[in-house]
Amino acid sequence: MPRQARIDAPGALHHIICRGINRQRIFSEDGDYTLFTERLGTLIIESHTRCFAWALMTNHFHLLLRTGNVSISDLMKRLLTYYAVHYNRRHRRVGHLFQNRFKSILCQQGPYLLELVRYIHLNPLRAQIVADYPSLARYPHCGHGAILGLQENDWHDTQYVLGLFGSNAADAKGRYREFVRKGIGMGKRPDLTGGGLLRSQGGWAGLKVNRRAGDYQKGDERILGDGDFVNEVLAQAQERMENRFRLAAEGYDFEKLLRRVSQITQITPQQMLDAQRDRARTNARSILCYWATDQLGITQNRLSDIFKLTQSAISHAVRRGRELVEKNGYVMRQD
Repeated sequence: MPRQARIDAPGALHHIICRGINRQRIFSEDGDYTLFTERLGTLIIESHTRCFAWALMTNHFHLLLRTGNVSISDLMKRLLTYYAVHYNRRHRRVGHLFQNRFKSILCQQGPYLLELVRYIHLNPLRAQIVADYPSLARYPHCGHGAILGLQENDWHDTQYVLGLFGSNAADAKGRYREFVRKGIGMGKRPDLTGGGLLRSQGGWAGLKVNRRAGDYQKGDERILGDGDFVNEVLAQAQERMENRFRLAAEGYDFEKLLRRVSQITQITPQQMLDAQRDRARTNARSILCYWATDQLGITQNRLSDIFKLTQSAISHAVRRGRELVEKNGYVMRQD
């Protein structure tokens, strides 16, 4: 059975799980953890992705991310490729490091964000990497200690998580600490490690109860949430796909988009593609990059090659382009 396409959009919440090939180690020494987190942090900041929870184990890792200017697929590709190349070089190994594709479940925020934060941050304790709950706060390769203020990094959105427990920082940390502690007895949570209706409703028992009550909800293995959320996500994904097919049928490609942005901004296609930098050219390129990724589905990797710019610069251009389009009311398609 072919793999289903990933579902993503700016602002989408994803629980990401990635394992080493054959469940082998992906972190062998402290330097590996540092290499991984530094690269992860750089990509998160550049792409305006938000990270709410993370835990690195010996042979796998968990992340809870909200999509920013770069798709989750692009961000993870850049992270995993970079890390695998440097890990293999450091440890004089060859071949694949990670098992197949990473797993990404699009999650409904309301019922699941805090449950996922707790579940992810308890991973080192469940795996007996740390001896007890107090030790978890000192485990450096997990976001639990960062939320409690015992670790520092500039890419983990600890303030958002704490804000869900109250406005007073000290009280919020105490409530968060107790919330996570209460999760220890829950053990493994298969309802949080995959999408689909069965998991979203807490297993067969929950599903049967709801069906006896006449509640038949739609499910999708890529999505963790109730039936209304699944329907909304799938409808939005279908709308984006249909829009891209419609644009393709109308002959919209990069060249036609280039001409359209030129018409709006009075910057010629040649000026947009040359190496000169000024405000007018930068704004035109930004609009072009935003529409190319959002409307045509062109990857930021391809745009990076076209403009001879770093992926970080393309990410910033997409964000600027969205702001310019919204501020000025620009439309891509002409009636």
